[in-house]
Amino acid sequence: MRILIVDDDPPTVKWTSFLLRDEGYEVITADNGRSGLELVERELPDLVILDVMMPQIDGLEVCRRIRQTMDVPIIMLSAKGETVDKVTGLKMGADDYLAKPFEPAELLARVKAVLRRTEAFSAFDDSQSRVAVGDIRLDPVGNKVFLSDNRVVELTPIEFRLLHVLMRNAGRVLTHDYLLSTAWGYEYEGYSNQIAVYIRRLRTKLEDDPSDPKHIVTVRGMGYRFERSK
Repeated sequence: MRILIVDDDPPTVKWTSFLLRDEGYEVITADNGRSGLELVERELPDLVILDVMMPQIDGLEVCRRIRQTMDVPIIMLSAKGETVDKVTGLKMGADDYLAKPFEPAELLARVKAVLRRTEAFSAFDDSQSRVAVGDIRLDPVGNKVFLSDNRVVELTPIEFRLLHVLMRNAGRVLTHDYLLSTAWGYEYEGYSNQIAVYIRRLRTKLEDDPSDPKHIVTVRGMGYRFERSK
């Protein structure tokens, strides 16, 4: 697998690259946020290790921009270990957060855990991933959803996973924590805003009127439900 390291600290980049290559990963590097974004688009890495404090564009902004279009796993690195920094990184869409300095074994454990969670969902075969509720059909081959008016809508990987979970549980109310642990593949509490952003995106793509959704409804104080066909 290909891992992109974006960090402006040469010693950190050097030993981290050596560590990962020794484990069999292909490693590419960038020393600033702008170059990092370019490499993400050009090289399509399987994982991004992203430092927070960098020149030109900081890691949080890089993470935000990546999440607008891609679902590549991201591990944030920062010399700041305070809870607020961790919360901010995760809200931006990071999959994990590691405070500097860290032990090599800990970094490797995080890398393997994040990649393992990502692979767990992609390991579903087509029959497990293909879901239909009424006239709406979810196709895992191209991350697409087929709608009742014959429209075909493309989804990002995280949009696909979130919609897949909702449709497989049509008629049930799913909590924020359940959606995070199932669609995102990790368990963090208190980041419902992250889900709300993706729910809005799905509604924009699926609903005739996103402000008055008929398929993905909010159950106030509880979570979201994908409505069964009536």
